[in-house]
Amino acid sequence: MPTLPTRFATASALTTLVWLGGCAAVEPLPNDVAELTRWMSGTFSSHAQSVERPGEFLDIRLVMVPIWRERDDGAWLYVEQAVATAAERPYRQRVYHLSQSADGSIVSEVFTLPGEALEFAGAWKRPEAFAKLSPGALTPRTGCAITLRRNGGRFEGSTNGTDCPSELGGAKYATSEAFVRSQSIETWDRGYAENGEQVWGSKAGPYRFMKVSEQPPLE
Repeated sequence: MPTLPTRFATASALTTLVWLGGCAAVEPLPNDVAELTRWMSGTFSSHAQSVERPGEFLDIRLVMVPIWRERDDGAWLYVEQAVATAAERPYRQRVYHLSQSADGSIVSEVFTLPGEALEFAGAWKRPEAFAKLSPGALTPRTGCAITLRRNGGRFEGSTNGTDCPSELGGAKYATSEAFVRSQSIETWDRGYAENGEQVWGSKAGPYRFMKVSEQPPLE
């Protein structure tokens, strides 16, 4: 499969992040939330894994961009996943909300976008996309939050048991696991039927996304 494009216009990307971020946060983020947000922000690719294990893993591009930085209720990120050869048509679009719990863990809540999600594809290139949107317009995926904890040089966590409902591919519920390091993210999403049979998602292990750039792609 072709290598994910790596040409990024840094100056333009920084300008893009200014509108996505708005003003500085009213209150600084807790240290772990701020670090996790930095690690999760940018463009990632599973190309190397797809070459190492063809037939088991696809060449996927993952983009995560901070939005609404002026808010003081944690960090918000817009997220896209797409096959590298069809980057303009992501198959998954979400908004994540990262906040710290009293026990020190970080909860990553998951939200879906209003209306036709594809209208937000590549939204970091269009200043108006999230400027006209607020968290109240999003739909929470109840039960699908991931609780992450620092473990040495990474953050790791998962959804809770069978709490995350899913109807994709005949599933009854879904599970997600995540392992986040400064230059990589591993995710393992799986769907299960009511009898516990896995009906979608990788059976070979988590996807490994390597950070390609600190910025989103502009081409």
